[in-house]
Amino acid sequence: MGGEPRPLGATGLAVPLLGLGAGSVGDGALDEAEAARLLHGALDLGLSFVDTAPGYGLSEERIGRHLSSRRSSFVLSTKLGYGVPGVPDWTPECIARGVDQALSRLRTDVLDVAHLHSCPLETLLSSGVVEALLDAVRAGKVRVAAYSGENEALAWAVSSGAFGSVQCSVNVCDQRSLSLVAGGGLGVVAKRPLANTPWNPSAAHPDDAAAAAYRSRWAALHLDDLGLPPAELAVRFATFAPGVSTAIVGSRRLSHLAEMSALVAKGPLPEQMQIEIETRFAALGRDWPGMI
Repeated sequence: MGGEPRPLGATGLAVPLLGLGAGSVGDGALDEAEAARLLHGALDLGLSFVDTAPGYGLSEERIGRHLSSRRSSFVLSTKLGYGVPGVPDWTPECIARGVDQALSRLRTDVLDVAHLHSCPLETLLSSGVVEALLDAVRAGKVRVAAYSGENEALAWAVSSGAFGSVQCSVNVCDQRSLSLVAGGGLGVVAKRPLANTPWNPSAAHPDDAAAAAYRSRWAALHLDDLGLPPAELAVRFATFAPGVSTAIVGSRRLSHLAEMSALVAKGPLPEQMQIEIETRFAALGRDWPGMI
């Protein structure tokens, strides 16, 4: 199952160990009945944190269509900053209208968590989007203002006091964000916990920069010699990494989500294995950036 709930920082929300990254649900090649089965099946497995975005195809619409009757049973997370017809991206108007657009698509009266989606630091500092998001919180349309991103923008978001939660890459090949969020008191949503499955290169799109970086890092870290199947090593590391509130996994196959949930139910990695992974990354990955 999704695991016993953890606090999402100091937001007052409780989240499962494992949540659903609902990007795959938006794939137009996935028929409507299968999308419904996947969404309901994820909730039945205990993956009661559902993360989406306007850039994920039909994802927001399908979550609204199929899960509105179960709205009280999950924490709903989406993203903002782009994709509002007739409005320039990364403007206060885009945030304000994007909130209303998301509420309509998701068939809800409040967004539990709304992230500014991977905008660079200069946008956070100068565009007015942070204040526009906080206006939506004050208006009761958003419960938790959040940021999704990496590196210097993530560091600013953590220290700014504007956000209650952040979303960032956390996996065996991408540990930089853990030092940036440590001690910040924020909720932390770990994306890419499987590191784009670098042990299975054929599964990645050839133009996926993150997947290419993770393949190189996986090989450099020699993680195959630690004695666990790679998917188990990866998902248990990310889910139980220090500071992580929930880790989100996505798939078009309910069986895969069930497999990941069962692996997380085994609990943290052995302490010495966790330390070994962290030590290898510290020795080799000091200059590896977080992958957006």
